[in-house]
Amino acid sequence: MQKKLYITPIFLALFSIAIILISLQLDISPEMIVGDSMQARSFPIFLMAINLILISVLFLQFFKNYPEKIELEIFTTWFSMFLFLLFYFLTITTDMFIGIAVCMFLMGYTWGEKRLWVNLCNAVITPGLIFLLFDSVLKIRFPRGLLTNIYYG
Repeated sequence: MQKKLYITPIFLALFSIAIILISLQLDISPEMIVGDSMQARSFPIFLMAINLILISVLFLQFFKNYPEKIELEIFTTWFSMFLFLLFYFLTITTDMFIGIAVCMFLMGYTWGEKRLWVNLCNAVITPGLIFLLFDSVLKIRFPRGLLTNIYYG
């Protein structure tokens, strides 16, 4: 197996470990400030732990099946990069959840999902679940926007 195939998982693993080490340097916030919500250092550690699990799965897949050479899809790649800019623009002008929904819908269509109902469900359900997870479970409020203003009042 080629050595350059290991560069991406090794880089991502080192990045994740560095973020965990940096997050462990953050002070624990007093109960008076944090309340029921999560400590500032817990979330990046949680995300990087999930990232390390996914990296190990990727590494094991490299051993199991050698990846085939993939042809570069120029339009799809550049349009996906444009969607990141569109997401940023929609986030700062309207609402982050509108940006997520629009970009997820367009990205699904761009990458080959032609069924309209699948793209719509993905574009509506995913931001809704993200909002419920962060607002209800993690007790983290989102920046104000059109939809969050309606919810937060």
